[in-house]
Amino acid sequence: MALATLASVGLASPAFAQVKEVTIDFATYNPVGLLLKKNGWLEESLKEDGISVRWVQSLGSNKALEFLNAGSIDFGSTAGAAALIGKINGNPIKSVYVYSRPEWTALVKPEGSDIGAVEDLKGKRVAVTRGTDPHIFLIRALADHGLTEKDVQFVLLQHPDGKAALVRGDVDAWAGLDPLMAAAEVEDGAELFYRKPELNSWGVLNVREAFAQENPELVTRVIEAYERAREYSIENPAELVAALVEVARLPEEVIARQIERTEITHSRIGDDQKETILQAGLALQSAGVVENGVDVKAVVDNLIDPSYHPSED
Repeated sequence: MALATLASVGLASPAFAQVKEVTIDFATYNPVGLLLKKNGWLEESLKEDGISVRWVQSLGSNKALEFLNAGSIDFGSTAGAAALIGKINGNPIKSVYVYSRPEWTALVKPEGSDIGAVEDLKGKRVAVTRGTDPHIFLIRALADHGLTEKDVQFVLLQHPDGKAALVRGDVDAWAGLDPLMAAAEVEDGAELFYRKPELNSWGVLNVREAFAQENPELVTRVIEAYERAREYSIENPAELVAALVEVARLPEEVIARQIERTEITHSRIGDDQKETILQAGLALQSAGVVENGVDVKAVVDNLIDPSYHPSED
């Protein structure tokens, strides 16, 4: 959709008398959302309808899902596989938009470590944030190499604390997340000893199901604003880096490392995302993380909803 069209959407928009404020998260693992926040395009779109925007920071998919489940935000950024686990656990959400296709997680070891393969993690302490893509990545990596979470000692920490624990030597490895993972590489000499980009699930924008049912046009308006930011990001990569530097408070070379692993050419959610998220769910079911009785495909089909995406006509 052309930016000129996006800018004029508000002129024909319906009134949303029942909504006075939209709450939406921002996160350093969602750089497009940071540029949207910085430029105030969502506020611009909703101003004439008397709707304000409140931004809440998410430190990981698990926190975004907690906020969505509690109703403290309307829209939250997560990994697709994390959204699936949330949905399986009863979180009433819909995934409606793709903000990135990143390689944002890998298994990380500190400088000088003799760990060389996933098998070397047996009996080791691994920092991880439960309920996030790094957690799911770690479980799948272990399963692919004949191990389970019982073979390692999970040290449950939020992403920033996991990175700090790795650098201090308090843990042997860390299921990392950018941009902190990039910072560990660039600033602390850490190494990504196990990478598998296809196990990273998509970056998706989720909405509370009740909010979407009551305000479908408003969900579309949020997606339109995201599209404006995504298209602008592609055309102005330096501004995307600057927005992330400002929020993450990390050097530009660190952020550049993250951005080079982050593809933002996708936006419409659909079959590709369904397949990736389904395979993640089935792998987790095989590993015993998801109960055998769960119909993973049915949950994925219910989670992914492309109907709110604006028309491309």
